[in-house]
Amino acid sequence: MEVDNSEYDDAQLYNAVKRAPQRLPTRPNDIYVTRSTHFDAQFARAQKLLDSGYSEICLHGLGASINRAINLALQLQQQYMAPLVLSTTTSTVELTDDLQPKAKNVASKSQTRSNSAVHIKVEKLRS
Repeated sequence: MEVDNSEYDDAQLYNAVKRAPQRLPTRPNDIYVTRSTHFDAQFARAQKLLDSGYSEICLHGLGASINRAINLALQLQQQYMAPLVLSTTTSTVELTDDLQPKAKNVASKSQTRSNSAVHIKVEKLRS
C-alpha cells in the first residue's frame, strides 16, 4: 500500500502564506466580524447603524469568527430596544494560500481550501 506524503513534503518545503479572503462590494450596513476587533466595538458599530436609520444590517463571519458573529447577533437581539428578527444563511468560501519555498531551487505555488461562512441579516420589526 502506497502512502501519499505530498502534504508532509509541502510542509517541509514551503511556508504557507494565507491571502486575505475576497470581499464582495461592501454596503454601509455590512459588518465583517473578526476575532481581532474588540467585541464591544463591533457591538457599538452595529447598534449605531440600527439607531442611525438602517432598518437592517448584515453581519458576516468567516471561519473562526462564525461564533462571534452569531453571538453579536444574539446580543443585539437581546439588548436592543426594538424587536429584531434574525435571518441566517451559511456558505462555503474558497480561500487561496501562497506556498513560498524554503529552498531556492523549489518553485513557488498556491493552493485553494474551503472555509465556512455565516451571513446574518438583523432586521428591525416595523411598528
